[in-house]
Amino acid sequence: MSAAAGLGRATRATRETVSGLPREFWWLWTSTLVNRLGAFVATFMALYLTMERGYSASYAGLVAALHGLGGVVSSLGAGVMTDRLGRRPTMLAAQVSTAVSVAVLGFMVHPVAIAAVAFLVGMASNASRPAVQAMIADIVPAEDRVRAFSLNYWAVNLGFAVSSAGAGFVAEYSYLAGFIGEAAMTLICAVVVFLKVPESRPREAAATGAVAGAPSGDGVRLSTVLRDGRFMGVVGLSFVIALIFQQGYVGLPVAMGADGFSSSDFGTAVAVNGVLIVALQIPVTRFIQSRDPRRLLLASSLLAGYGFGLTAFAGSVGLYALTICVWTVGEIINAPVQNGLVVQLSPAHGRGRYQGMYTLSWAAAALVAPLMSGVVIDHFGAGWLWGTCALLGTAAAFGYWLLMRNLPAGGATVAESFDPAKATVAVPPAVEQAG
Repeated sequence: MSAAAGLGRATRATRETVSGLPREFWWLWTSTLVNRLGAFVATFMALYLTMERGYSASYAGLVAALHGLGGVVSSLGAGVMTDRLGRRPTMLAAQVSTAVSVAVLGFMVHPVAIAAVAFLVGMASNASRPAVQAMIADIVPAEDRVRAFSLNYWAVNLGFAVSSAGAGFVAEYSYLAGFIGEAAMTLICAVVVFLKVPESRPREAAATGAVAGAPSGDGVRLSTVLRDGRFMGVVGLSFVIALIFQQGYVGLPVAMGADGFSSSDFGTAVAVNGVLIVALQIPVTRFIQSRDPRRLLLASSLLAGYGFGLTAFAGSVGLYALTICVWTVGEIINAPVQNGLVVQLSPAHGRGRYQGMYTLSWAAAALVAPLMSGVVIDHFGAGWLWGTCALLGTAAAFGYWLLMRNLPAGGATVAESFDPAKATVAVPPAVEQAG
């Protein structure tokens, strides 16, 4: 009876977490899930280049860096496109470009051609992110945005968890099938967006950010974003947090390998991250959606920093998995709350550029993190890397406390309710200049 009651409570909690969001959000959510279900290149690129093509680990690292550099390059450009052309055209262009470039990459043999196309794949695959984030902010009321961002993040990780397992079997059969499969799934995303997701860019330029002193949506340029001191502070802190979380995929496998653990040991330990996110994202969302974002960001920064810091004391796969549990909880909290903060600080007509700058912080961290972990481990040892993560987490927590002292406690913004009938037609305004 108690088990049935517990199941009933869990069912009610899940229903309350997912209810009340606009239909357009769920089509966007479906597109995100399908996109991540098809993920292959980012997961298996290194294995493909070293095992299938016979290239060196150094070359595989170079290609991975170029893939990341493509994401850095496209972040700001995609943000500008999101504001000028609209959310929907930007997503469509990015998804079709991703599908084509991924399919082409599967047929490339020459090392220069592989590197060049991998750069293009990185550009295309990252270009839809500012548009997706801006559209969620457009169509979801302010009081539900943290919940919506959390559910979208859950879709990303659910899709990635399923695709990682499935893609492993596909890779044993044919790497080319993996590339073609990802291209096909990405095209399905484009079809979903084309048929079901309306343009959501606000029509009127009168909508503004909700924070006192935030720039108006009129005349937003990249220079406007760069001059927004509080927002750029958030971007800087996002970069620090991203540096920490990236160590789970660049520093942790190296450190475990140096300690004599196998690749399967690392896979077993890091799988805890995906399992926890899939299992806990919805209940944690229910817990955090009405709480003060300032405290949540402080707590998530400390959990991230000290979760990795505890790795210095891990000596078994079980202990490594335990430390991963700690920083995964920080990740579950940080992602939706930080996205909500970015929206809060962004004027409605500048959301694309603001989201592009925010996306840039994560793309840049993906480039810097491997260099950081390699230098620290080679010259000082893994213990210093985990100690550095703890210091970075502490610094990030203090930074969030400083930046958010004067923000409203609830983190609420002025709700711009989405009405498809009033949404702008995706035609670039003639008077707005690039950037």
